[in-house]
Order: sequence, then structure tokens, then C-alpha cells
Amino acid sequence: MKKAIQHLKTADPVMGTIIERVGAYKMQYRDPNFHSLARAIVYQQLSGKAALTIFNRLTAAAKADPLTPESILKLRSARMRTLGLSKQKMTYIRELARMTRDGVVRFDHPDSLEDAAIIEHFTQVKGVGVWTAQMFLIFALRRLDVLPTGDLGVRAAIKKAYNLPELPTPAEMEQIAAAWRPYCSVASWYLWRSLDNQGAM
Repeated sequence: MKKAIQHLKTADPVMGTIIERVGAYKMQYRDPNFHSLARAIVYQQLSGKAALTIFNRLTAAAKADPLTPESILKLRSARMRTLGLSKQKMTYIRELARMTRDGVVRFDHPDSLEDAAIIEHFTQVKGVGVWTAQMFLIFALRRLDVLPTGDLGVRAAIKKAYNLPELPTPAEMEQIAAAWRPYCSVASWYLWRSLDNQGAM
């Protein structure tokens, strides 16, 4: 990872300042499985602390860590709602479980598949949008060049670091991030940490 960090420091002085302030790169990766994608769904639009609490309740109720499609489908919908899951998220997780069980959604993606193809594969599940698929790419598949333009934390960090009057648009983010490539995922981690946010997963 030294090569990535050196590139970011050299290519973008603002990012270099963030790296110096945040310190060592400590991305916490997860296994590329059903459990990790279900976790990403729980984390949608929630603070990390609240999401972790709900997710821990879910794994306890399912009596499975890591979660499996079968362990989710054994849980009644009403029981899942008592854990703090919204009706929508409960529906999304159950749908992901059904599609995984039936072989429609698979997690044995070869490294040769491009990011766009993997995003397309997972977004066939209702409730798994581009952001959720990107979090899976970053945290589970360890792809180094993912720029989550829809992530509020990354947008807020860019606004603060680059003294922008408003949150950047996706096009503005792409323009700034051009210097970071091919290490946008690493830059995103540093941006999350610059706000004392552990990121999405």
C-alpha cells in the first residue's frame, strides 16, 4: 500500500495533508460473501454506531455469524422488524437471501470481472444500489480504484478539505479524483477518517 499512499501524496497536496494528519492506512476488510453485502444494506443511510448495533442484533437473532441466506430466511419478518430494521431493509435483506439461495446472486466472482460488471450483478437485487455495491467492492473485494460519488461522508470530506462552497457533484468529485487514480478507494478511506468516520461497512 506504500505505492498507493506515495502516489496520492505526490499527485494531490491536499490529500497529502490529510494522509499526514490521519496517519497509517488501516482499512478493515471483510470477506466477499452474503454476510458482507447484507451488512452493507443495514448500513445504508445510518451512522456507523447505529448500524453496528442493529447488525449485531440481526446476527444474534439469526444465530449465525457469518450470516447465511438460510439463517435469514428462517427468521420471521416480524422478528426482524423488532431488531431495528426498517420494513424496506428487512425486505431487501430477505430478497438478497432468496436470490442467493436460488443461485441468482453469486459471490464467487473471479478477479477478472471489472467493477462495473460486479455492480450490475448485485444491483439486480432490489435495495442494492450502486453505493451498496461500491462498498462491497471496496471493503470486501478490495478493489483499489472505486470512487463512491454518492457517499455523503466522502462528499462532506471533499467539501471541507478543498474549501468548496457546497457539497461536490459527482462530476466535480470525478474531476478532483482524477489525480488519485488508480487509488480512489484508498483516498476515500482517508477522506472518511478525516471526518472521524469509519466508513460504510
